Amino acid sequence: MTKLMTPLAVSASTVSSALGCGLEAQHQALRQGRSGLRRNDFGSAPQLGWIGRVDGVENAALPSALAEWDCRNHRLAWLGLQQDSFIGRVQAARERYGAHRVALLLGTSTASVGATEEAYRRLDADGRFPADLRRHVLHAPGSLGGFVAAALALEGPCLTISTACSSSAKVFASAARLLALGLADAAVVGGVDSLCDNVLFGFNALELISPAACRPFDANRDGISIGEAAGFALLERIDMAPRAPRLLGYGEASDAWHMSSPHPDGHGAELALDAALARAGLDTAQVDYVNLHGTASRANDAMEAALVARRFPATARASSTKGCTGHTLGAAGIVEATIALQAIEHGFVPGTVGAAVPDPACGAQFAWQGEERRVDVALSNSFGFGGNNTCLVFGRAP
Repeated sequence: MTKLMTPLAVSASTVSSALGCGLEAQHQALRQGRSGLRRNDFGSAPQLGWIGRVDGVENAALPSALAEWDCRNHRLAWLGLQQDSFIGRVQAARERYGAHRVALLLGTSTASVGATEEAYRRLDADGRFPADLRRHVLHAPGSLGGFVAAALALEGPCLTISTACSSSAKVFASAARLLALGLADAAVVGGVDSLCDNVLFGFNALELISPAACRPFDANRDGISIGEAAGFALLERIDMAPRAPRLLGYGEASDAWHMSSPHPDGHGAELALDAALARAGLDTAQVDYVNLHGTASRANDAMEAALVARRFPATARASSTKGCTGHTLGAAGIVEATIALQAIEHGFVPGTVGAAVPDPACGAQFAWQGEERRVDVALSNSFGFGGNNTCLVFGRAP
């Protein structure tokens, strides 16, 4: 039986995506119903659809002390860390608890594989990586965690999770367990994923990329738009930040159905939803807003629309924001967690940008346009390849 969770304070957060750098840029774009998607102008596959690209990544130079970590993915991470005074908030936590008592848990799907792609394109005459890319710290899945730990001078437990599109949602669950076990006093969670040929060609091979900007839950949707993003949050026990919004619950489940398609009836997604609500001590009637996974793929959206229709009352609101940011893959969980937190903070439910002809399977819960509305409880869904499902519940401090 799932037990009630002791809520955690989300005492700081930040996000950078195609909507801009920092929380305010994201909030203003969502209020305007503005999309950050544009025609693909990245990499060696510019003909592949539309993308959510973050401006300024190439100019976000790392400090000399972090030079060995230099690559486009870590520049995006560094750019993200500079926003919303996040580094200062982590520094204060580090001084409060000690560097060894602050955990770091990050999600990504490809980490810095873009640098590895570049190394293979530039192999020397002997078939070796070029000298400037013979840095082993770049060419491993855990490189993101290693870089951010160095950038934030953290010495606590460090974990990089890669479960496709649920990666940076699962980090909230892992952090909650670490704090409950007393293995850390605070945790930096988040995710970073940057554009690279691997994801563009890979999703194109799966025939999942739309030739136009994605249209979540549109009757004529035809695939996703790949995006990139960096986002972070600081979790602490609530007595350290009693007025901060809270992580009330989390749920994780696996479909074990198909490598790239969700269970058509949403069995795994519903198990994750039930576990998250049980830990939060809530039911669906108490959820004001659901930020949907909503990729604009035919299979995911059909499953999720059916799940919302059968489990949530018509008074709840639900929307997908991937028409604004693109699908940021391993960073999607943290991006959408910050959107859920902003819905609570600002009393604003974002619309489902990109959808012009609502799929008839969608119920009355769907918010097609932005709505002013008090939000006390917000839920965020993240569903990854292989059926890795995570649901997070956030709430306003009483």
